[in-house]
Amino acid sequence: MDMPTEMQHQAMGYDRAATMFSPDGHLLQVEYAEKTVRLGSASIGLVCKDGIVIVADKRIRDKLIAPESASKIFEIDEHMIATAAGILSDARILIDHAQVLAQQNKVTYGTPVEPITIIRMIADRKQMFTQYGGARPYGIAVLLAGVSKGQSHLYTSDVTGNFFAYKANAIGEHDEKIKETLRSDYDENMSVEDGIKFCLKIFKDILGKNFDLIRFDVAYVKKSEEKLVRIQGEALKKYSR
Repeated sequence: MDMPTEMQHQAMGYDRAATMFSPDGHLLQVEYAEKTVRLGSASIGLVCKDGIVIVADKRIRDKLIAPESASKIFEIDEHMIATAAGILSDARILIDHAQVLAQQNKVTYGTPVEPITIIRMIADRKQMFTQYGGARPYGIAVLLAGVSKGQSHLYTSDVTGNFFAYKANAIGEHDEKIKETLRSDYDENMSVEDGIKFCLKIFKDILGKNFDLIRFDVAYVKKSEEKLVRIQGEALKKYSR
């Protein structure tokens, strides 16, 4: 009896290194990392008419954890935010590099860094770890949003190091189900406030009885101010009715 293809790959050792292609053209360690991303808690990013917004599920399961210590949205600079799905300790390393690059740009050029510069650096580092031996790929997808020169930007970088600009996107568990809703119901003319309500409604539909405002991290940046605003806990009640 013939072995399934996946078992053949494992038997031949094609999944032992991120740099080894299988006979059918796959980097199996990279594909395993993509599965890790889909196990991570979900986040939604939107480009709105007056700015950008990210709503992230912190998915805190232990009541002993202080909710404010489990932030899922990271500040790159005051005009730019990011979130991730997968192994968040991997994300923290990339965010640290992004924050340093943002400050170097400000000191060197005297202007805030553009989102494209940050996502390109993150994507380059991810790609590097699919090409050189001795290290595993970063097990995260990154959703980065920011405002620059009066324009809103939303980017997503996957495990392989590819990145694309989006009007709206989701990463993490249930990402395909969320994206189906985004494709049918997303409106480019919605405001940031409408965007927050829209994202929370999507999560409510998907999580059902497990929906709880305490588990969400929300942040936005408006074009007019280019400054990060965070919303958590009780402050989210007016957006979820």
